[in-house]
Amino acid sequence: MAYAAARETVAPQEQAASEIDIGIGGMTCASCVGRVEKAIRKVEGVTDVSVNLATEKARITFVDPRPDTQGVVDAIIRAGYEPAAAEFDLRVGGMTCASCVGRVEKALRRVSGVSNAAVNLATERAHVTGHGIDAPALVAAVERAGFQASPVTQDQAATGAPDEAQARSHRELRHVLIGAALSVPLVIGMVGDLAGYNVMPPGWVQFLLATPVQFWLGWRFYKAAYKAVRAGTGNMDLLVAIGTTAAWGLSVYMMLTAPIEHGMPHLYFEGSAVLITFVLLGKWLETRAKGQTAAAIRALMDLRPDTARVRRNGTEVEVPVDQVKPGDVVVVRPGERIPVDGRVVEGAGSVDESMLTGEPLPVEKTADANVTGGSMNVDGLLAVETTAVGSETMLSKIVRMVEGAQASKAPIQRTVDRVSAVFVPIVLVIAAITFAAWWSVSGDAEAAIITAVSVLVIACPCALGLATPTSIMVGTGAAARHGILIKDAEALERAHAVTAVAFDKTGTLTEGKPRVTDIVLTDGFTAAEALRVAGALQQGSEHPLAHAVRVRAKQDGVPPGGLANFKALAGRGVSGVVEGRQMQLGTKRLMAETGLDDTALAARASELETSGRTVSWLAEVAPEKRVLALIAFGDTIKEAARDAVRALHDQGIEAVMVTGDSKGAAEAVARDLGIDRVFAEVLPGDKADVVATLKREGKVVAMVGDGINDAPALAAADIGIAMGTGTDVAMATAGITLMRGDPVLVGGAVDVSRRTYAKIRQGLFWAFIYNLVGIPLAALGFLSPVLAGAAMALSSVSVVLNALTLRGWKPRGT
Repeated sequence: MAYAAARETVAPQEQAASEIDIGIGGMTCASCVGRVEKAIRKVEGVTDVSVNLATEKARITFVDPRPDTQGVVDAIIRAGYEPAAAEFDLRVGGMTCASCVGRVEKALRRVSGVSNAAVNLATERAHVTGHGIDAPALVAAVERAGFQASPVTQDQAATGAPDEAQARSHRELRHVLIGAALSVPLVIGMVGDLAGYNVMPPGWVQFLLATPVQFWLGWRFYKAAYKAVRAGTGNMDLLVAIGTTAAWGLSVYMMLTAPIEHGMPHLYFEGSAVLITFVLLGKWLETRAKGQTAAAIRALMDLRPDTARVRRNGTEVEVPVDQVKPGDVVVVRPGERIPVDGRVVEGAGSVDESMLTGEPLPVEKTADANVTGGSMNVDGLLAVETTAVGSETMLSKIVRMVEGAQASKAPIQRTVDRVSAVFVPIVLVIAAITFAAWWSVSGDAEAAIITAVSVLVIACPCALGLATPTSIMVGTGAAARHGILIKDAEALERAHAVTAVAFDKTGTLTEGKPRVTDIVLTDGFTAAEALRVAGALQQGSEHPLAHAVRVRAKQDGVPPGGLANFKALAGRGVSGVVEGRQMQLGTKRLMAETGLDDTALAARASELETSGRTVSWLAEVAPEKRVLALIAFGDTIKEAARDAVRALHDQGIEAVMVTGDSKGAAEAVARDLGIDRVFAEVLPGDKADVVATLKREGKVVAMVGDGINDAPALAAADIGIAMGTGTDVAMATAGITLMRGDPVLVGGAVDVSRRTYAKIRQGLFWAFIYNLVGIPLAALGFLSPVLAGAAMALSSVSVVLNALTLRGWKPRGT
């Protein structure tokens, strides 16, 4: 991925100028460079352009200090090339509620070149994409909005430094305990007053107890409120600061002006002190709960060992894992975690991959088997040739995928953000109306102030900001523990509505390791000849059927014939010249296109397909034109496939099979598995059309596949689900990746999505209901500031705790 950088320079004429770097994809030669430079120079304000083919970057100088980044992007696109977007992750400090989230996003989107910014309150992260942007400019924008920001490197965990989080939790707890110690005498006095006993400390003692809570422990609220007001907006801190200051200020005024002969009136120091203590308690509980939501990422990160035992110069040397390079041979002893991705070159043993794939049973590994860094070598001594290290390992990719899902924003959150943007101003208006109404009706300014304070305090947008991201964090983390990787929050949200799941057959419902079961011959042709010709035609193919032919030929001791003029016929078969004869091997459709037909063999082929076999036709096209043989293949259905279909039916989801196999073979498998609907003899490029057909019928479609030819269908579906045992292309295209080839996890992915979405709705319900019920009660005088503060703290904590109940989720049948 290209990263853009922005700089400011000073033009010779003392006029401020600016430079940006933009990555450009699709350039192949010097003429491409010239074309791009010519296109960019036409953009107004551009004074100089330098395009580097080797780095695939363009450096553009503008006369204006605010560069026209979008104009450059448009020019590159018009020239026929692709401007590479930069992506940055920032750690953002100082956010307390959903209003803060909106403020940070607004500030980031104002930065020239930023196309999108998504801020997550639960993870305290911002993900920014755009062209011609750099981290310092983004950090500066966040700081101008009144928050702290710092770039997040690729190697940093999504959860931040555990030590830092723990230190913050301890600091929050310390403040809570100090606030509680100072507030307890005031609470005892308040309870005593309610019970008819005058045990409230003198006014000056109340002042001494409440003031440190108000202005020392509560200083954070003033600071954050000031920044919000300076930015022309409001947040939770503003509500707390105004409410508690009003209660504290009223108490000071009453203490100083009360006639001595009448004694000290009831003061409200306990209201302000206890209220701040409750808010701090809620923040501490919230910090602890948010730390637990990130447990899945921390557990994954902890899997990688810090050191590796590497063979160098004939000896084993223990080195930091960061110093291991591809090609190094790493020795892993029994009971140790494998530090790198690699291939077993010596030894054999069982490897526990449960933390990566969710598979509970160890997997046997022998020579040439692939192993994944982070998995546990249960027994046996393994020598592993390193194939990937650092950020390129499967573990790192898993962590990045889960990080991306947890940091992304679900579509439902956008509605919440719009509500949050106007929430604080509306609450301030309601509080002002409450004060005016009480004062005008009762003439009691004291009661009016206290009632308005209750309104300000109970109205907390924290819960609104936390409901969605905390549920997504916990849901994606729980799914990852069981081998289900969800790419982003949008995929998680879409999956809950799925009504039909379309399976590719080979490698998804079946093992994907077919074998030759039958060879049916015409007169004058032998099985050895059929295997020799078929082996020749298939010798360069990676298709599972080609592998099955080569295995059978090897078993029978038949070497492949010589091959020339090979040609792959997409979705139909292959052709080529074998030992001087033009041959074809493929589907019945290929035979029909060539004008070849054999009634006797057609009847036999139909019988084989009805029994669930896949049939390939072998024919000579020249010099003679005749069908020579049928080669039938059988693939073992996965043990879990029936359970997978049954689980989908239990969830009210239709199961569909899409395959290039013949109709007879496909329907035989469908009957065995209980699949509702079959699309057979589908060419690879037409699988996306099947998905489109299902969508036109009003279904929300999930497509499950594992091959390159499944990628278009995965992209066309409402949600693509890739088997992790398949290709990288399929995994990159899909919204959800299943780390092991178990189709039962398809139902699990839908289930975790539905449960997570339910938690989001529950959290938003509670967040809204607290305010819809609490604000009127406070305005009518039924809630004291202390009770309002307790309710506000409880609202945030209850939303987070409700999301944490997802931590125990696991797929059915596991």
